[in-house]
Amino acid sequence: MSDTQKTFADLGLSDEIVEAVTSAGYATPTPIQEKAIPYVLMGRDVLGCAQTGTGKTASFTLPMIDILSAGRAKARMPRSLIIAPTRELAAQVSENFTKYGANTKLTMALLIGGVSFDDQESKLDRGVDVLIATPGRLLDHFERGKVLLTDVKVLVIDEADRMLDMGFIPDVERIVSLLPTIRQTLFFSATMAPEIKRIADKFLMNPKEVTVAPPTSTADTVAQHLVRCDPKDKRDVLRNIINRENVESALIFCNRKRDIGVLHRSLVRHGFDAVQLHGDMTQPARMETLKKFKNNEARLVVCSDVAARGLDIKGLSHVFNFDVPSNAEDYIHRIGRTGRAGMTGRAFTLTTSDDSKFLAAVHRLIKKDIPEIDADGNPVGASAKSAPKKADNARNKAKPEAAPEAAEDTRPTAAAEEKPEGEKRSRRSRGGRRSAGKDTAQQKGAAPQKEAAPQNEAPVAKTEREPSVTGGGVVEQFPDKRRRGGRDDSSRVVGFGDDVPAFVLRPVPKKAMGG
Repeated sequence: MSDTQKTFADLGLSDEIVEAVTSAGYATPTPIQEKAIPYVLMGRDVLGCAQTGTGKTASFTLPMIDILSAGRAKARMPRSLIIAPTRELAAQVSENFTKYGANTKLTMALLIGGVSFDDQESKLDRGVDVLIATPGRLLDHFERGKVLLTDVKVLVIDEADRMLDMGFIPDVERIVSLLPTIRQTLFFSATMAPEIKRIADKFLMNPKEVTVAPPTSTADTVAQHLVRCDPKDKRDVLRNIINRENVESALIFCNRKRDIGVLHRSLVRHGFDAVQLHGDMTQPARMETLKKFKNNEARLVVCSDVAARGLDIKGLSHVFNFDVPSNAEDYIHRIGRTGRAGMTGRAFTLTTSDDSKFLAAVHRLIKKDIPEIDADGNPVGASAKSAPKKADNARNKAKPEAAPEAAEDTRPTAAAEEKPEGEKRSRRSRGGRRSAGKDTAQQKGAAPQKEAAPQNEAPVAKTEREPSVTGGGVVEQFPDKRRRGGRDDSSRVVGFGDDVPAFVLRPVPKKAMGG
């Protein structure tokens, strides 16, 4: 061990916590833990930013356990509050408290959706030292009058950038307004966008900024690979990579929930032990899926970005991006599920020609290109990269030459000219367009008749447009008009026809006429 390498005991943690951490298998702190824990123990507000998978959760759970070990919680009045964006992340934070607080008597409650309110309320009634919650469920309990936040001494906002992406910031601002003004606030995130920095300035007071890596960098412990393929071949390429890599456990990320189901069924049909995880599943089903995966009962998890933040799955060997993420920052979080705690991992991203915009955004964010390989795992050189572009250019140049042939093939035939397209459209259209289409059809169809007709014969088009008077003195504007279905309407009775009612023929009294 080098002279500069510190231990958890050197950070100022109590013997009980150091013993619990050592029992969990950790000997030395990570850089974010080494820098953040002493400031948290001092009671300072902390703005922490580090790569995913570097131990941010322990950097606030360990000192919080030490701070809260003295004191006792009151009913419905938690002493600390941790807000997490997803149920899975909140559940994982609670597992950390259970593991590291094994030698203490701290009580804890987990408030997440999909779980019975009664069980959560019973824990709140007994009083809890640590309250871990998602924003929506916490506000539900507050509005029911089941929890009071006026005794919170420590507030933790975990994965703050994810809060912003998921639209939780208004809820978080409301929760913060319910807390005491004098408190300690810890603000942690894997990325630190300008919007997050502005929000942090509202919540924190003279914070100590702790950054151990560039906010948009990927972990060096993850080997990244890019595979170009045709959209219809993506599932075949994925299965080949899984078989070739001898994958022990992997997360497979899709952008859309419907694609998760399709890919999951495909993998199961081909003999892979796979499960699925996404936001539309019930909470018990989501927890059961994670339990199977952590217990090695399932080797693959086809998931959405609900699994991209905060999940710490020990020994995860691979991450597959079946779809290039539409949000470039999600790429960092996705591949950060592997290569954690000093271990190595591999990440594969499948990309098609439709992903060029998203892929370019990822390259700009991480400030480097992802090494490209072919479907067989062989590195793709610069000449191979340019080959598809040359082929595309050749195809683009060939398109204008083929255009005249297409124009000749699509010209109307003689049969089509006999029955113009405008006549067909006139029956489906309405108003002026219908009559206009009909007039156009009549003009096209009347041309041959004019040539064959004698010179002293009046044109047919004019006589058809002449108004006629029917019986009863009613003027019919268009006697040649036909009903739908092709029936002749010339015999249709207009108005009263030749039958005039008697009341119409009765003389009008002079008084009624004003005489």
